[in-house]
Amino acid sequence: MKLLLDTCVLYPTVMREMLLGAARLGHFTPLWSARILGEWERAALKLGPEGAAQAKAETALARAHWPKAEVAPAPGIETRLWLPDSADIHVLAAAIAGHADAIVTVNNKDFPRHTLAEEGLERLGPDELLYRFWLEDSAGMDALGAQVLAEANRLSGGRWEIRPLLKKARLPRLAKALAG
Repeated sequence: MKLLLDTCVLYPTVMREMLLGAARLGHFTPLWSARILGEWERAALKLGPEGAAQAKAETALARAHWPKAEVAPAPGIETRLWLPDSADIHVLAAAIAGHADAIVTVNNKDFPRHTLAEEGLERLGPDELLYRFWLEDSAGMDALGAQVLAEANRLSGGRWEIRPLLKKARLPRLAKALAG
């Protein structure tokens, strides 16, 4: 299954680590465009120069790990597409170009299901998707959750627990599954 990852699911660190970890486990093949990765890097500027540098390094690692994930929309395709927010048309165009099965996003209103269906695409939320993967592979997803938790604690110097960490990352169903 090929899934186009919108910027809004790549920029939050915990959500990204869970999604890309699930891809490393073989649950799906990730797709993105250069513009999506650029948006991630620009969003990280809010964290200052260190955040921007880290985002650049992380996008380079993602590109290296999935060299075929980056897709470029066909010339002119964006002119025939419509979405409520025209700034998101590039995401839909990349999904079409990559022959994605779905777009993973938290921006439901900007990606109406009926519009995506016209292009043979679904819209999936990261929480429902990751929960589905947990139902299929609880051991793998439990191990991934433990890795993400350990890294969050290492980076923050804090004592996060899995449920609050994933709830904060807007992954409440997965949080409940991994904590239970």
